[in-house]
Amino acid sequence: MKIDDLESNTDSNLDLNSALKTIDLEIEGLKLLKESLQASTKDLTSPLTKALDLLENTKGRVVFTGIGKSGIIAKKIVSSLASTGTPSFFIHPSEASHGDLGMLKDEDIIVAMSNSGESQELIDILEYAKTFKHHLIAITKNKDSSLGKAADVVLSLPSSKEACPLNLAPTSSTTAALVLGDILTVRLMERKRIDSFEFNKRHPGGKLGFAFLKVSSIMHTKDSLPLLPQSAIFKDALLEMTLKRLGCVGFIDTKGCLVGILTDGDLRRILNRDSVDKDITELMTKDPITLDKDTLVAKALELMETKHISSAFILEDKKPIGVVHIYDCLKFQA
Repeated sequence: MKIDDLESNTDSNLDLNSALKTIDLEIEGLKLLKESLQASTKDLTSPLTKALDLLENTKGRVVFTGIGKSGIIAKKIVSSLASTGTPSFFIHPSEASHGDLGMLKDEDIIVAMSNSGESQELIDILEYAKTFKHHLIAITKNKDSSLGKAADVVLSLPSSKEACPLNLAPTSSTTAALVLGDILTVRLMERKRIDSFEFNKRHPGGKLGFAFLKVSSIMHTKDSLPLLPQSAIFKDALLEMTLKRLGCVGFIDTKGCLVGILTDGDLRRILNRDSVDKDITELMTKDPITLDKDTLVAKALELMETKHISSAFILEDKKPIGVVHIYDCLKFQA
């Protein structure tokens, strides 16, 4: 079935109006959350500040729990906290009652999420927190609920109308809970002074990881290095470059220091213009562009693109310890 072949039995304006209404209702819920926070943060003993103090200063981990949609939101918050410097994990209430509470350590903090605050599945966790003296933070719409009364700190969700036309399916409430989680995540990052370097260390994959990846992590080393003594002849260079397939060959002196380089482009120019019988020292590029092992891959790529080169040796005490090709950099940038 092709989408273009489907016949719509409704007015597209009705779809748009419904979408806009949903957005408006969820924005209204966020406005109520903002007003609630403003009303409760007039002094340093506000629930938000208390919760942040607990989360920032714990020597343990932050353990989230929740059932249904609240549990799904809790998992997302856990992911955000863990990736920004606050060790966190999620425990499902049902699994908690059957052994998973054994994963908790003495100084772990429990954050329980429940819209109503009366989820029966949370009872065992509340009792456990009380018995073993774990600090408990509640995220709920009802601070006078069983969850609210058991908690050390209650972060209240607004009593906003759900975007659901039946006012039943969690929509506005889950959005508010998600934003409250973002509030905790962002403020903890600020308090802990998590900078871009610390952030990217926790995101080694994709473009985030690429930004802080060093050439030492991707360079070709040891037997993969295309190296010859400077006494080599042109034929040796051609064979070495063909064998190592990195588009270049480096030449070293008797101390093992890099003294020059030939690239595949150089070879083509030599075959067209120069005599292959010339000494390598006359044909090679002396003082080639080189890199330090701590050079960022992003910087290496920028340099190679700017200088129009395809390979660069990595030196340590003037001796080649690796080589990187521009395609290596592009592969990790993707």
